[in-house]
Amino acid sequence: MTRSRRPWLAVLPVTVVTAVAAVPLAMGSQPLHWASGSAVPRLSTAATPSPVSSPVKEFADPVINAADPVTAAPSAEVPTVAHPWEPGMPQWGAQVYWEDMPSDGESEIRGKAQRIADYLVGLGANSVALSFPVYIDGIDSNSLHTGKKTPSPARLKPALDTFHKAGLRITLRPIIDERSLLPQWRGALAPADRDQWFASYGSLLAQYTDVARSSSVTTMVAGTELVSLEGDPHWSALVSDLRKRFPGELVYDTNWDNYVAHDVDVPVDQVQVDAYFPVDAPDSAGVEQITAAWNQWLDRKHSGDFSATLLSEAGIGAENGAYRSPGDFYRYGRVNPQVQATWYTAVCQVVRQRRLGGVYWWSVNFHTNPSIPPADDHSRLDFAGRSLTEQAVKSCFSQSYQLPVDSQDASSGAGHETGSGSNRPVRPPKR
Repeated sequence: MTRSRRPWLAVLPVTVVTAVAAVPLAMGSQPLHWASGSAVPRLSTAATPSPVSSPVKEFADPVINAADPVTAAPSAEVPTVAHPWEPGMPQWGAQVYWEDMPSDGESEIRGKAQRIADYLVGLGANSVALSFPVYIDGIDSNSLHTGKKTPSPARLKPALDTFHKAGLRITLRPIIDERSLLPQWRGALAPADRDQWFASYGSLLAQYTDVARSSSVTTMVAGTELVSLEGDPHWSALVSDLRKRFPGELVYDTNWDNYVAHDVDVPVDQVQVDAYFPVDAPDSAGVEQITAAWNQWLDRKHSGDFSATLLSEAGIGAENGAYRSPGDFYRYGRVNPQVQATWYTAVCQVVRQRRLGGVYWWSVNFHTNPSIPPADDHSRLDFAGRSLTEQAVKSCFSQSYQLPVDSQDASSGAGHETGSGSNRPVRPPKR
């Protein structure tokens, strides 16, 4: 996939930094692959072009100006979505990634959520996906758990309520953090006891169904990039239990390479895709060249329209060499805002031409001030504060088209059909 994107801003142990630097030298190529939404690389034997070598960066928690705290202003008039999402409309949104900061009280949480909501509304978004980390101790571990950076349901609620008040369509998205899995990734999980693993995972997800239901969440993500577990019969019971708790849409986000390779067997309302496939193009490539590469990639799945497909993550680093590794969170080439803006423009053009169900850009950090351009030590995948990319997003979100309403019954709360959840083309397609 991506990197997961989307996650992130963690201090990497010295031993990992050493390994990341040494392995490429030993193998004679760059064996690390980043997936969407992910802050960590995975090991791959496939050679991937890497035109610019750059050091692995270390990160602490998001840098917030303590002298300028963000707090809620209940009396202030706040902007709301001009044209709220409804079935038949594309979802125009962003992935907001939240690693909890326990020092934030409810007022700070509401203030940060309002700041993000105002920003998204200003871009023309009608949707938001709130991603947050959950944890696993190892590749063969049988259980999952929350951590100090996992927001509790009670802490999520004020943020979700703020997004709902702004008129945004909300997706809630727990995502397994990969830092304990190096040099593997979440798509390679190999639990020793799958009965225990799915029971643990189901219990963890269940903690968030009540807040999703009470906070007007439209969609809940049942899994992200769990490639090695796709097709497992345990999904049926897990999804069935979630349906009893949550009346909205249940989806699964697969990795880009897995998406085009075969139908994904998870019994949810929709299988979505984190789209970070590499494009062999120079930094000077224009929108037309990137658009052609995207169409070639989609054609590997099927020709024609893709209304049954939603881009749950799309994005790229604002740096030289990024076309060949769009989801590489740790790559720090020379900043090149035009690369990111060109990619966003091309992706949106493809989304419109092939009538996809919409796109969520990766990403906006929950703690960031979107009015301030990213610092040099921030992820190149950040797009908030990059004016060229923001212009591309606004242009993208200003256009709409009609999608088949009957393919969106689940998202509108009209009910659920328990099916294979495969990414087979629907004619006419969805979302």
